[in-house]
Amino acid sequence: MTALPDRPPRRLLTVATGPLTVAQYAALGETEDGYTELVNGRLIMHSSPLADHNAAGCNLLLQLVAQVPEDLEVLYDIDVDLELAAPDRPGFVRRPDVCVVQRNARRRQRAEGGLIRAADVVLAVEILSPSSRQTDYQAKRGEYAQAGIPFYWIVDLDEPISLAPMHLAGPFGYQEASAETGVYEAVEPFPLKIQVDRLID
Repeated sequence: MTALPDRPPRRLLTVATGPLTVAQYAALGETEDGYTELVNGRLIMHSSPLADHNAAGCNLLLQLVAQVPEDLEVLYDIDVDLELAAPDRPGFVRRPDVCVVQRNARRRQRAEGGLIRAADVVLAVEILSPSSRQTDYQAKRGEYAQAGIPFYWIVDLDEPISLAPMHLAGPFGYQEASAETGVYEAVEPFPLKIQVDRLID
């Protein structure tokens, strides 16, 4: 009889009491109980995304990977320290569906420990879910702008599928351009063309 491999010990979300710092959140590692983010020190649990959400994320990632310049790379579903609080204070960590970061970000992360930092992120993308619309359009939009992430896109999978591109406009936060439902073309943050209408094909 073949022995089954030992399963890693289950990580409990009650490692720390009270609001968590970013370091305490990072120490939790991967959790088995769901997708988490950290907002002002509080763990926020999210249900797993639907199949169309995952398909759109993967298709967008593949389109971006084919177009990013050599000094950037595309990451999927990665924790980002928004750096909105001092290291010893309750922190903010979000997990964009897709983000484009400086290529040296993972090397720095390995060397220093911790998480990818907002300063490393060039573009953050959120794909709307039925439960995330208000969070993505309001809370995350404000937090990503405050963190200084230069570009933010929101992808809406309701027909017709659309991509709403935003860029930082100084103290006014993000300036939003018209949503694109066909092909989105831009020269910033790098020359790109996204087939929005093919994201869930």
